Amino acid sequence: MNEAIRSDDFGGELMLGEPMSRHTSWRVGGPADRYYRPAGIDDLSRFLAALPADEPVHWVGLGSNLLVRDGGVRGTIIATHRVLDGIERLDGNHVRVEAGVPCAKLARHCARWGLGQAEFFAGIPGTVGGALAMNAGAFGGETWRHVVAVEVIDRQGRRHRRMPSEFSVGYRSVRGPAPEWFLAADLEFESEGSGDPDAIRKLLARRKETQPIGEPSCGSVFRNPPDDYAARLIEAAGLKGFSIGGARVSDKHANFIINTGDASAADIEQLIDHVRSVVERIHGVRMQTEVRVLGERP
Repeated sequence: MNEAIRSDDFGGELMLGEPMSRHTSWRVGGPADRYYRPAGIDDLSRFLAALPADEPVHWVGLGSNLLVRDGGVRGTIIATHRVLDGIERLDGNHVRVEAGVPCAKLARHCARWGLGQAEFFAGIPGTVGGALAMNAGAFGGETWRHVVAVEVIDRQGRRHRRMPSEFSVGYRSVRGPAPEWFLAADLEFESEGSGDPDAIRKLLARRKETQPIGEPSCGSVFRNPPDDYAARLIEAAGLKGFSIGGARVSDKHANFIINTGDASAADIEQLIDHVRSVVERIHGVRMQTEVRVLGERP
């Protein structure tokens, strides 16, 4: 069932029973019933329109910020990375970028164009679609501060252009018309010549020094509580290096959980729950996760 098949009606690639461990940065996750990589936006529109009305649909970019349970995912996964990958400069300080573009690639393009305030995207380990869906941020920057308009697609495959006023945006939180998914965004940055050409290099060096880059993780697991930092609370609770199965709280950054090589999704989820419960018992703070949990337990 893992063999790629082609439908006469669609130009993309449809895989049945596809292991999600191949598509998540934690390298865990059971099989998806259907995993579809569209040939483009028009193909995606036709595919969505043809799905049964009750078919669960989930979108995945780079698979960061995502924990897929060991029992896998019922329904269809739509893969955007390397598909919705367009990026263009519209004018002096406006950029159009599609949802499957890695945030780091957006930061590099803006640096070449001399646009300021885009450097923080280099610190987000996912795609622009994921950044739009959760108002992702890093190093003091946040995605929706730069949004001028977005293009979305609905369950019937129809495309719409929407303004920021149609969304409720908060810290790592975005609510808008549903069910719709982000295809692209028009973003505004500071004008040409305002960017620091070395800013991305400096931010990436800082990230490498403070985060376990190169080890399987999802990025930050917990949101920072008001006026505090999740990593500080976890470290102060004595949880750095704590392990369950193959999952371990990073010794380098306490808000990262690492797959040491043989972790299951259950190991990671149990460790998340343990960290949250210990921090609440010691500090009286109930931490909220950034990571999205998807799928079923075995």
